[in-house]
Amino acid sequence: MAMKFEKNADGTYLLDVCGYVCPHPQIYCKKSIEKIKEGEILNMVFDNPSSAETIKQMLDQAGHDLVEEKKESGKIIFKIKRDNALPSPKRR
Repeated sequence: MAMKFEKNADGTYLLDVCGYVCPHPQIYCKKSIEKIKEGEILNMVFDNPSSAETIKQMLDQAGHDLVEEKKESGKIIFKIKRDNALPSPKRR
């Protein structure tokens, strides 16, 4: 069981935290959003249903958009669009 964060395409990232329980999915989600730029997409995959509401509350409080939510084969997939609520990472 290892957390996976990777860039899939230009402006799209994947965070896979299957196997983790609260509060780890929320922590990894927050840290991953901090790594991407405004307007970019984070596809988050997790399998702990109790994390879903907490993550939604965190996104709402931070001003990020939950663009899509779906369930596939016991996994929950959130498509999250980063808003400008947090400072963007420095461009090099």
